[in-house]
Parts: sequence; C-alpha cells; structure tokens
Amino acid sequence: MSDPASRPADGPRCQIVRTLDVVGEKWSLLVVRDAFRGLTRFSEFKDSLGAPSDILSARLAKLVDSGVLEKRPYRAPGSRERSSYHLTEAGRGLAVVIGAMVQWGDAYNPYEGGASSVLVAGEEPVSLAFVDGEGQAVAALDVTIAPGPAARTRW
Repeated sequence: MSDPASRPADGPRCQIVRTLDVVGEKWSLLVVRDAFRGLTRFSEFKDSLGAPSDILSARLAKLVDSGVLEKRPYRAPGSRERSSYHLTEAGRGLAVVIGAMVQWGDAYNPYEGGASSVLVAGEEPVSLAFVDGEGQAVAALDVTIAPGPAARTRW
C-alpha cells in the first residue's frame, strides 16, 4: 500500500474518494465481505460471487496492490502452486464499512426472507455506533461531517 506521506498534494483529499478508489468497483467489497467469511481461494470467491474470472482477477489484484489483501502461496496435493488471499490489517479495518452496510441494509432495504449476515462478537450480537471521546454512544442524527484541516473550503 502506498505511504500516505508520498501521495501528491494534489491527489484526492476526501477520505471517501480515496476509499472508493480502492473498494468502490463492483465486486470489490463483496470480495472483502467473503474474506471476512473465511474464503481465501480464487475458486471460492468465484463460486460465491459468480463474478467473471477476468474481473475477479482484476479486483483481487487491486485489493492486493492496495494493501487490503495479501497473497500467500499454497499447493493442493497433485496440483500446481496457487495463491490464496488473506485480509491485511487494512483489510480487517474495512469491518466497520461492511458492518455499516449490513446494518443499513437491514434497516432501510431489508430482505423479506431475513438477514443473510449478522454482526457478532463471539456469539453475541453487536452493532456499530458513533461514540464520543468518553465512549458514550451518539445518535447518528446528531453526527455531521465538518471540514477537516485539509479541506479547501469551510462550509
């Protein structure tokens, strides 16, 4: 993954733009979701997602190049060496993004057959929340996005 200090000053300032540059293409977040579910092999991702092989290869390569996944060699008995894909620290950091999407989907676009994923720590259900500096939950409606130090304008 590129060092943030080495990014050109005229590159995207917005965190959302930079994040979408890494995981915003179709299939990318679904690959990450499946990696959280324990999938590691190309064939497993292909079977789970149904993505075209060339596109899946491109998404895996970009996620590796961006530091979200790392490749590890493996060899099944009687087969050639292949690569498996594993979440890095940066990839595991996307748990909050995936979790927020799970919660949003359950709240605002639910599937009538029930949830296909649930958020748990061990066996206990968990949910994402904004918390203040003292660890107290803050209602999402009370949270705004304010200009940061790199903002071009103050809005």
